[in-house]
Amino acid sequence: MRAIDVHHLGIGRVVCAWQVGDVLVDPGPEPALPTLLEALGDWRPRALLLTHIHLDHAGGTGALARRWPDVEVYVHERGAPHVIDPSKLMSSAGRLYGEDNMKRLWGEVLPVEQERVHALSGGETLRELAGGIRVAYTPGHASHHVAYLHEESGRAFVGDVAGVRIPPSDLVIAPTPPPDIDVEAWESSLDRIAAWRPASLGLTHFGAVDDAEAQLEATRTSLRDLAGLARRGDADLLENAVRGAIEREADGPATVQAYETAVPPSHLFMGLERYWRKRAEREAQAAAEPR
Repeated sequence: MRAIDVHHLGIGRVVCAWQVGDVLVDPGPEPALPTLLEALGDWRPRALLLTHIHLDHAGGTGALARRWPDVEVYVHERGAPHVIDPSKLMSSAGRLYGEDNMKRLWGEVLPVEQERVHALSGGETLRELAGGIRVAYTPGHASHHVAYLHEESGRAFVGDVAGVRIPPSDLVIAPTPPPDIDVEAWESSLDRIAAWRPASLGLTHFGAVDDAEAQLEATRTSLRDLAGLARRGDADLLENAVRGAIEREADGPATVQAYETAVPPSHLFMGLERYWRKRAEREAQAAAEPR
């Protein structure tokens, strides 16, 4: 097992792909594939396991599937259609990042043949992969998010649901971009991972965390704090608070850059504003229904 820094945009400690037995977890974005492939050498995975389909985690999947025609792809059932046909995913990402930035950030996002995509719902055990992988459905950051527990090592690979922490800093930030943020679901997902009692966590942003319980609780605290700030309706307040925390906690400009690339502070309010707005709409609709 090893963590591979793919140096997204040439920046270290932003995106970590995980080589685990005969599988690769979250291969990262397409422009970073040369770095990943150089690190892998002649090794070839049996399968790609995606925690979710956001482009920093999974954008290189189609290109790798084309390079390795026998590789299988595992992803939550809600994300599977977008791996097969990424056009809607790319349109949504373009609204967030700006069409002019898409090629530089994410490169060419290619489709994967339907017969090679395995749709997960959560609760499965993939006994044929890496000596045994358990799957949990972990929405909150994304409605199609899953986590994987490697049974042999006890390490849980948690995508974004267990937050962003750029070593050597201990600062943990819950990444809350649009469009799928659900605070209550996210807290339940943290409970679900904690119930595994993992020996450690494998973060995509960034690396191994030995104190799993502390990382999960720090993510919960960050999520609640950010949600509280967003509820006040002031995007600048939230963004400035996050930038200030990064400046205080990071050990230098390189770590600041890694944090701001892995979890852009300007994106955090948008996901939580949508969450609060949709929640208010549901509550208003429920109140208006006849009893």
